[in-house]
Amino acid sequence: MIQHFQYKSMYENKQLPGWTFSFYFSGMKYEGNYLKNGSIEWTSHQPPADKEEDLKKQLHELMLFHVYE
Repeated sequence: MIQHFQYKSMYENKQLPGWTFSFYFSGMKYEGNYLKNGSIEWTSHQPPADKEEDLKKQLHELMLFHVYE
């Protein structure tokens, strides 16, 4: 489960799409960029391969809730 999720706009003009995010998962901090097309770029270490798809789904849900609502 994702904990301590935070995000902010990548640009001063907050109307432009693109966000940076960070969260903790299993005691490790992960950071990345959420791009306008919904793709995710990891800027910290990448999550374990067996957990990455689940984390991406959770990130999409969080971004839809916080940004696009």
